[in-house]
Amino acid sequence: MNNPTSILNVDLAERSYPIYIGTNLIGDSAVYRPHIHGQQVLVVSNTTVAPLYLEAVKSALQGYQVQTVILPDGEQHKTLAVWQQIIDSLLENRFDRRCTVIGLGGGVVGDMAGFAAACYQRGVYFIQVPTTLLAQVDSSVGGKTGVNHPLGKNMIGAFYQPQCVIADIQTLSTLDNRQLSAGLAEVIKYGLIGDPDFFAWLEQNVDGLMARDQALLAYAIERSCSDKASVVAADEREAGNRALLNLGHTFGHAIETGMGYGEWLHGEAVGAGICMAADLSRRLGWITESDQARIASLIVRAELPIYPPNNINAEQFMQLMSVDKKVLAQKIRLVLMRRLGYSVVTDDFDPDLLKVTLNEYGRTSG
Repeated sequence: MNNPTSILNVDLAERSYPIYIGTNLIGDSAVYRPHIHGQQVLVVSNTTVAPLYLEAVKSALQGYQVQTVILPDGEQHKTLAVWQQIIDSLLENRFDRRCTVIGLGGGVVGDMAGFAAACYQRGVYFIQVPTTLLAQVDSSVGGKTGVNHPLGKNMIGAFYQPQCVIADIQTLSTLDNRQLSAGLAEVIKYGLIGDPDFFAWLEQNVDGLMARDQALLAYAIERSCSDKASVVAADEREAGNRALLNLGHTFGHAIETGMGYGEWLHGEAVGAGICMAADLSRRLGWITESDQARIASLIVRAELPIYPPNNINAEQFMQLMSVDKKVLAQKIRLVLMRRLGYSVVTDDFDPDLLKVTLNEYGRTSG
């Protein structure tokens, strides 16, 4: 096995698994083999990633019965109809319950492959091979899988943990700048929900991350995965504090749903959503104007939007936010910042101030 930069463990008792972070891992058979328990392997990828990395993965899987499913690329294709192609392939090729599904791609591929693995014969083995920064730091870790519905993002799915996550930093070299920025939105999130030292580090190093400095990227990925693994280990099924990982997401999911999936990248919507959460937190008196300015400045330096598109007004925001997994007893719960680097999940806020934030951001052009 090539020496990973680091191996982190997601501690979930019998569902625990390692996250391998390093270079030249994607084609290394020694990384995969301990986590494949049968002979049948289905590699799920998309039309963008497959031409770049599918052959390397298939080479690493020599000796196994390997089939592939290549999905169309984009959030707009994260649907039950497209997802069924994975199930169709598993059935048509008579895969048994010891088979392994590998998700090779970004968050959409990983979510759909994981959901198929969770459903096929009530659960088969699954490996995440994330190839975008967003997937490496967030969506591949923690076991959330699923698809979108026209009325709400990620409303159909399952908690289903992988056997391992293989994060090869070299795949980021083929990532376009927009996708890199989208991933940084999730990285920034970790600094804001409970790691103020990491937020300060990001302020000092975001320019190097944007320049794709491999050492800085490796550190940011490891720190992000470590932060997320700690949260997931304490609350696997989001009964409590795991919802902190949704900072900016209630606003962001409303943006994605309101615009139509795929118009903005998930991380772009989260970037604007973080700024909206910071605005409401400041109006509540929980963070200062200076804190809010620091957050907005970091988002801008990561080349992310700080405002949503101007075609979603405050009333639409409220309607879209009401269809959210964190809504309980018809009350919207938000992740807000009590101070810089410390966030809470709460429905204890003045709804009139939320309306002020939505009016401000709902009429401001992105």
